[in-house]
Amino acid sequence: MRRLLTIIDLFRVDTANPDLMRAQMLALRNQVPMLYVILAINSTAVAVTYHGVAPDAVTLYPLGALLTLCALRLGLWLRRRRQPVDETRIAARLRLTVALGGLLAIGFMTWGIALFEYGDGYAKAHTLFYVGTTMIACAFCLVHLRAAALLVMVTVTLLFCLHVSRLDNHVMRAIALNLVSVSAALLFVVVTYYRDFTRLIGQQVELERLSRENQRLANLDTLTELPNRRSFFASLEQALEAAEGTGEAFVVGLVDLDGFKPVNDAHGHGAGDAVLQETARRLRGVVGEAGVVARLGGDEFGLVLRGRPATAAMGEAIRTALSAPFRLPNGSTAQIGASIGFAAHPEAGAKAAVLVERADYALYYAKANSRGDAVLFTEEHERLLRTQSVIEQALRHADLAREMCLVYQPIVDVRRGRTVAFEALARWTSPDLGPVSPAVFVPIAERSGLITRITAVLLGQALAAARAWPDEVALSFNLSMADIASPQAAEGIVAAIRASGLKPGRVILEATETALIQDIAKAQAVLETLKSNGIAIALDDFGTGYSSLGYVHRLPLDKLKIDRSFISEITADPASRDIVTSIVALARNLKLDCVVEGIETDEQARLLESLGCVLMQGYHFHRPMGFSDTLHYLDREAVRAIPPVRAIA
Repeated sequence: MRRLLTIIDLFRVDTANPDLMRAQMLALRNQVPMLYVILAINSTAVAVTYHGVAPDAVTLYPLGALLTLCALRLGLWLRRRRQPVDETRIAARLRLTVALGGLLAIGFMTWGIALFEYGDGYAKAHTLFYVGTTMIACAFCLVHLRAAALLVMVTVTLLFCLHVSRLDNHVMRAIALNLVSVSAALLFVVVTYYRDFTRLIGQQVELERLSRENQRLANLDTLTELPNRRSFFASLEQALEAAEGTGEAFVVGLVDLDGFKPVNDAHGHGAGDAVLQETARRLRGVVGEAGVVARLGGDEFGLVLRGRPATAAMGEAIRTALSAPFRLPNGSTAQIGASIGFAAHPEAGAKAAVLVERADYALYYAKANSRGDAVLFTEEHERLLRTQSVIEQALRHADLAREMCLVYQPIVDVRRGRTVAFEALARWTSPDLGPVSPAVFVPIAERSGLITRITAVLLGQALAAARAWPDEVALSFNLSMADIASPQAAEGIVAAIRASGLKPGRVILEATETALIQDIAKAQAVLETLKSNGIAIALDDFGTGYSSLGYVHRLPLDKLKIDRSFISEITADPASRDIVTSIVALARNLKLDCVVEGIETDEQARLLESLGCVLMQGYHFHRPMGFSDTLHYLDREAVRAIPPVRAIA
């Protein structure tokens, strides 16, 4: 019974495999028309042989009917070749092809057997040749549809053998035996080919699936399930093409998380991943169908917003969504924010790279001037960007050794009335632009990658100056983000200090919280390298960034410098006094020196001294001065001690 079912399955269309049926239909579109042409030519040749020998009712009329059916089916197949495959009717059409194959085999064989009775030896030989060659040709034309090919072969062979068995002619029986053997071999070939064809289609389907999956993964951020950077730019290009065709405007946005790295560093990468996943979910919830949300890398996300959305409202919605507490895997919560930069097409640019650059500048502007806000790129930003571009080009072509110089501001021990260090402050006078403020050129140098060259030049000048000072006076020198993030830069700094002949203990390297927070782990490794060489480390602008006891405790620090923003109102603002008191207590508990910046009045100095501050810096003591002035300043100090600050009772 099982064998019988297996044999029956050979003559069925495999409707459970739609991919195979689609491939069969595509193959038959090219081969079935050829089958009908072969049938028409071969059958017409046989009819010519028997014309005038057999009656027209046997020779021509049945053939005319069969060829008419073939012509109709040929026209139908040719018309469908230019049409897409109708997925809903493939199975029905394949079954019809099988049925028609069997019916046409019966029709043409019955016609051939009827002619066989009238012919002489040559005519009969032609009929036998017609039966064999046409059967083989039709089987190969239908080989992709096994059921049809087998049905044609079995029908032809069976009818021919039944007819020959009635003849008392051993030659005919020998020919029938030959036909059976050829049919058996052909059957084996058809079954084997169909098996391999089915397997090949399965492999192709799997390859296509893998290709689609690879394409999906190539355009997907696997952590957040958002489109990745590549997909973001593809969406941006599509938006540009649509805008060219319809004039529809759109907006590009960049979202950068504020406070993400402290969460990542304090709670681990698992917590950071959870925050990024939740951020992606919230961004999708805010943007919805209005555009595309993508993760560009790290904690930066990209937006392509269709139409002209109200960027202020969209920015506020995003900030509100991201300001809600994030629940971490360890059960605790984290609070972060977001800065956002928008650039509208076509006002901000007409190319993808330009729009992203403008959005990035708006984001940078938001972080520098109004962290946590959303900023739309405007003509004012365009003017600033062009100015910065001019400054960047001037920096790139500057003779740094000649154009860059340092001024030095003293750091004073108010209880001893002595200067303990000078902070080196960069100055740049361009021959084309004139004096350029460090607040302007330093960020540009950092963004353009020029800052390490500037650091090397200025550190050399500072070390040379420090050699002329007394041994008890130290040099305080500021490091950039690039210096802190690069072990190679740290090695260069150590090498420069050693080459200068200055004792490493007389060098204090200052780093801001903002610079350190970019990558705490890497910053820690760099600072430990510097500290292991005897160099002191100071944390500058303390209190203005994302101060964390966790990373302050982990970093190899020697000093905390309280930012000047807490000092300007300290005599009138109790909150400023409380903050300074807390930082002084923190420094004392961590056994760190504490330096207060921005002292401008005697009243501020006396109040700070009463709060426990000893090391101070600011215009009240002296403005930044040139190198030669530091020597005169130290000479005067040697003969006339700075009066100790009298604390406020």
